[in-house]
Amino acid sequence: MTRITENYQRIRAEVPDYVTIVAAAKTRTSNEVKELIDAGITDIGENYVQETEEIRKRLGRDAERVHWHLIGHLQANKVNKALGLFDVIQTLDSVKLARAISNRTEKTVPVLMEINSGREPQKTGVLPEDAERVIRDIALLEKISIKGLMTMGPRFGDPEDARPYYRETKRLFDHIDSLDIPGVEMKVLSMGMSNAYRLAIEEGSTMIRPGTILFGKRAS
Repeated sequence: MTRITENYQRIRAEVPDYVTIVAAAKTRTSNEVKELIDAGITDIGENYVQETEEIRKRLGRDAERVHWHLIGHLQANKVNKALGLFDVIQTLDSVKLARAISNRTEKTVPVLMEINSGREPQKTGVLPEDAERVIRDIALLEKISIKGLMTMGPRFGDPEDARPYYRETKRLFDHIDSLDIPGVEMKVLSMGMSNAYRLAIEEGSTMIRPGTILFGKRAS
């Protein structure tokens, strides 16, 4: 049994069954991703369109065994390629991007609204106070299906420091859910990476995005 397989099986046994594990595979090799797929992972997250295109090509039919999530920022000029590579876009952050997606697809695209829970000016994502308005506007688009929220949250050395940001995102998630907006389902709350996934689950996450704890540290 490989180290990657052991890591995955340990985490899968640890987290509740209702929590989806999306392996954050940025810069990882196709061999590493294949090991995870063989270990039973069902969902892979990638940050970049070009990198995903290359790794899916190397994986061949194995790429079809999992769902692919875009967990990095999507540029408007990469929308066409992204639509052919990803099953879910977790980083929808504007009405403009939603329109670009809707206009270039014939199928309904599942998305998560990215929330800038730390209100960090250098990061993408919708501010919590703007989320309801933006979601209501996007819900009017026929080819977009909002399935929930995603947040990165500020990065801290102590995972406990991230708790208020996860908690605020969960409150927003519950608020949006209570509005019963047509075309909007609050089914997925994606938050928590390698350093804070346990805490994120405590605060209501139904989807975590670990990388290092699955693959090990990246080669320098």
